[in-house]
Amino acid sequence: MKKTYRGSCHCKRVAFEADIDLAQGTSKCNCTFCWKNRNWGAQLMPEDFRLEKGVDDLSGGDRGGFCKSCGVRCFGVYSTDGWGEGFGGDRVSVSVSVLDDLPVEALVEAPVRHLDGLHDDWFTIPKETRHL
Repeated sequence: MKKTYRGSCHCKRVAFEADIDLAQGTSKCNCTFCWKNRNWGAQLMPEDFRLEKGVDDLSGGDRGGFCKSCGVRCFGVYSTDGWGEGFGGDRVSVSVSVLDDLPVEALVEAPVRHLDGLHDDWFTIPKETRHL
């Protein structure tokens, strides 16, 4: 069941709302970008995400990126075009670490899906995930 969470960067210049069903799981990827950012994300449809403020403070504007003031990455918009049947269009990846009202208990109960982005084999679990 979806629940609305509020999120923000450290300095609060960027703020958003996101409707997330944690029972659908979260994800951690081993690509160099996610690994270096320690990204732990929840994947959403664009209609489940509302940027409330800070578009001019984001390095990528309304497609996300990091806050130019404090450096925190709140979300990113990516395309699933070419991913195969059932995909297509944009998705939003929200960093669960920036959700201000997410109880720790709810996060640790959420399933985690590991993705092998390092080898462009997104639907395969990497051989090693302990570092993610």
